[in-house]
Amino acid sequence: MDPTTLETIWFLLICILWIGYFVLEGFDFGVGLLLRAVGRDRAERRMLMHSIGPFWDGNEVWLLVAGGATFAAFPGWYASLFSGAYLALFAILAALIARGVAFEFWGKHDTPRWRATWEWSLVLGSALPALLWGVAWANIVRGLPLDGAHDMTGSFFDLLSPYALLGGVVSLALFTLHGAIFLTLRLDQREAADAHARAERIARLVAPVALVAVVAFLGWTLANQDGVEWFSAVLAAGAAVLAATAVSLVRQKRLSWAFAVSAGTIAFAFSALFADLFPNALPSTTSAANDLTLAAAASTPYTLKVMTVVAVLLVPVVLAYQGWTYWVLRARLGKATFEEVRNPVDLVAKVTGGTPGGGGAQPGGGASGGGS
Repeated sequence: MDPTTLETIWFLLICILWIGYFVLEGFDFGVGLLLRAVGRDRAERRMLMHSIGPFWDGNEVWLLVAGGATFAAFPGWYASLFSGAYLALFAILAALIARGVAFEFWGKHDTPRWRATWEWSLVLGSALPALLWGVAWANIVRGLPLDGAHDMTGSFFDLLSPYALLGGVVSLALFTLHGAIFLTLRLDQREAADAHARAERIARLVAPVALVAVVAFLGWTLANQDGVEWFSAVLAAGAAVLAATAVSLVRQKRLSWAFAVSAGTIAFAFSALFADLFPNALPSTTSAANDLTLAAAASTPYTLKVMTVVAVLLVPVVLAYQGWTYWVLRARLGKATFEEVRNPVDLVAKVTGGTPGGGGAQPGGGASGGGS
């Protein structure tokens, strides 16, 4: 049975939420996993933490909303996915928890061992989700071994097929590239010259890897289709073109455009996967008769109507607030701001000219989430 108009609308909205999460949290993951590669001393690593400190927890709200919307609009999809891939999703959750704790605990004690422990927690807590989200969505598109009740009959290791692992390489490479380019825009080229140069060099190295991975993965995705779906093919081609453009822009040091294009690459790549998935919520590799369709997984029409009204009223407010946050905290960061800073009070005094609580907003914007 084909999905209704409301079911299709909510599938599109959930796609947008997931894509927004990957674009925004993608550079957070990239910065986190590059913490020790770009930051070579305490001041530089503090600077890198503060580059995403005001944003990372707000970006994770997109994940919460995407998960909540999936549960409310398509409870059958949510149940089959979260029960069947429980261990994989738990691993992502544990990594996200370790990552969030690292931001807060890194600056609580001033010893090398303490800081190194939480730095590696941040690195691994960023790298693991960056890899596993690609693995997860590759499995969703490829399908899982479902029985007639839409329960997964396979094991955890069935999720680690070559296709799924390549999907993980794609997301890891794209998020690393996205984060490296973000750092070139967030760090002052004169006041944080060394860290800026390292981030730019990493972007140049990772961009070709991301291009090859995107082309190989999306080509494999199209090859797996029974018949090539033109819309999915167009989106896949767009992702490949944007990835190639990102390589060129990074080499030309047109980094603002490169960041926009890397965001577009992520958006187009995952859009191609969602287009390939429709009208199913979760295909079955056991038998096509066991496919979980959107119509079968959806909530009642009344529930979808109420959710639509709430979304129309509240989503613009959330978008406006988050956009305002990025605008207010757009200033570049310099290393000098973070030297000789031992705690949040020191940082406030530093950025306000020695008057804690006074003055206007400065680069770094305070210590919230930044691990001072």
